[in-house]
Amino acid sequence: MPSTSAPRNHPDAACSVAPYWIVMGDLHDSTARFDAIPGLAEAEGVIVTGDLTVTGGVAAARRVLDALSARNPRILAQIGNMDRGEITDWLESEDRNIHARVRLLAPDTAIMGVGGSPFTPFGTPSEFPEARFADWLDHMWRTARRSRRVVLVSHTPPRDTRCDRLTDGSHVGSTAVRDFLLECQPDVCLCGHIHEARSLDRLGRTVLVNPGPLAAGGYAVLSVEERGLSVSLHTLADECAM
Repeated sequence: MPSTSAPRNHPDAACSVAPYWIVMGDLHDSTARFDAIPGLAEAEGVIVTGDLTVTGGVAAARRVLDALSARNPRILAQIGNMDRGEITDWLESEDRNIHARVRLLAPDTAIMGVGGSPFTPFGTPSEFPEARFADWLDHMWRTARRSRRVVLVSHTPPRDTRCDRLTDGSHVGSTAVRDFLLECQPDVCLCGHIHEARSLDRLGRTVLVNPGPLAAGGYAVLSVEERGLSVSLHTLADECAM
């Protein structure tokens, strides 16, 4: 079962042995905090959970990922609801897309992604019905389940968890993602979208992680070790109050 303790390999820890990935999301065109992330260059790579831009297309996404790849060239990313759909094709052409895709983080560890969000009151560029999320998840799981360990990257958090709770206490996450997690129980679900819901939580055996927006100092570290996955929340020292 995944651990929520700090990975031993992270630069903040005393020992550095296992491969780790930096997890970030809700970048919204901003590249200002990349240099403040400890261990970014040394990481196996970077996982971006979505919202590279603010309603932007390929040109805007390219500016963000070019700046990020200058620090670490290995990037896996997907659209958020604020990104235009054309970004998916561009990420695919760059061999970085995880939206509706299954890839390998390690020989026995699969990663699968669902970008965008269910419908919102704001009419953002990449919103889809819950049935579409359910179809994507079902299709990917047929492949991902062959791996010993599975990481789901869902821009939208699962419904009724700490990771999807607004400041007024209401929950706005995806029911399809929640249903999938409860039924299939992948090891980890990395999400974003709800900025104020930075948290760790669980659904059954699945560890849920919403690192919050990087502009507010939030990111996570996913460690892929032989003994299992570990994931932890981190904040930049000079972050704004959440």
